[in-house]
Amino acid sequence: QLQAFGGGLAQAGGSLRLSCAASGRTFSVNTMGWFRQAPGKERDLVAAIGWSLGGTYYADSVKGRFTISRDNAKNTVYLQMNSLKPEDTAVYYCAGRTPRTSMYEYWGQGTQVTVSS
Repeated sequence: QLQAFGGGLAQAGGSLRLSCAASGRTFSVNTMGWFRQAPGKERDLVAAIGWSLGGTYYADSVKGRFTISRDNAKNTVYLQMNSLKPEDTAVYYCAGRTPRTSMYEYWGQGTQVTVSS
């Protein structure tokens, strides 16, 4: 199970931090990702991190502004979002990818992020 927290309303230029707590079959996940979906658009991968080595990936649109991190002891992944822009407005989802399928099989509920100009 994945539970996402931390969405809300921010002004342009502001910051928010999202958290995603994993429980249950966490041993089957090797990568955690944050996706977002704006109204009328597809769900896109924003950032990802490997559980073991901590390697990261960022979409070009968030590089230099967002930071993904993990706390293995707490089974929690974070997304620190700085210098927010109105175009960051979306529902954000955390997800876990398994080595068995190399697909994101586990999904948390979405959390709304709204950035006002």
